[in-house]
Amino acid sequence: MDENDRMFPTAARIATLAALVLAAVGCAGPDPAPGPRCTPGQLDTLTAGVFTFATDQPAYRPWFVADQPANGEGFESAVAYAAAEQLGYPPDRVRWTRLPFSTAMAPGPKPFDAAISQFSITDQRREIVDFSAPYYDVDQAVLTVAGSAAAGLRSTTALGRLRLGAEAGTTGALTARMLSHATPITVYDSNDQAIAALSGGKVDALVMDLPTAQRAAGDLPDGVVVGQLPKAPEHVEQLAMLLDKDSPLTGCLSSAVEALRADGVLDRLQRQWMAATPVPMLTSG
Repeated sequence: MDENDRMFPTAARIATLAALVLAAVGCAGPDPAPGPRCTPGQLDTLTAGVFTFATDQPAYRPWFVADQPANGEGFESAVAYAAAEQLGYPPDRVRWTRLPFSTAMAPGPKPFDAAISQFSITDQRREIVDFSAPYYDVDQAVLTVAGSAAAGLRSTTALGRLRLGAEAGTTGALTARMLSHATPITVYDSNDQAIAALSGGKVDALVMDLPTAQRAAGDLPDGVVVGQLPKAPEHVEQLAMLLDKDSPLTGCLSSAVEALRADGVLDRLQRQWMAATPVPMLTSG
């Protein structure tokens, strides 16, 4: 599916990338404050006595392991179980359902209490869904394969002349669209489809979050993370759990995430599951 946004000249695209993609993210805190109904294990959940999480399928490392969110392995699976425990729902009272990333974000009633699938907080999304307090600050990166036109590039200007792709509906797709000034970007229904297109030479590079790019580079026989995309220091892209708009659970879940942060649990899980391999920063020239 081709995108044809051509609103900004080259220099302005790079200069305004953080403002347009991340400004909404940077100002976004948790949604409504906790109310009086945060009694442990007795929240107003979809199924009484059970907390139901949703995630995409397949679910990738390092966020999940072996596409099995219920095993408690991987950063997001571990965060979900830790948050549920804070709310009074031990592992045997946690259920999982699977649905696409874009379906989880669509307006309307949700078949889950909260979804966790690398959802970045943006003001546009907050018009139709709620977000918990953030649990991870994330960077966008560029993935390619050895020998491609993108391999070895060190600037966003040069990258913008190539054929870029991303998963539909993600901040990676929005970032790719802002970077591209030569050809329309191509978006795909899943990261699997996007990576297959990259391997098949249909695009020169993909834009996605850094942890996913590092995982994909390791899985591909010739995968290469070209680099991280620059951003303004005041704009931080943050991941949070997604809930139905005006959910009675939003404040409770936000308090649980903040408790995990205060207790050092989020830092510990991040060290356990997220790669610490340094990646070069692309220049904006």
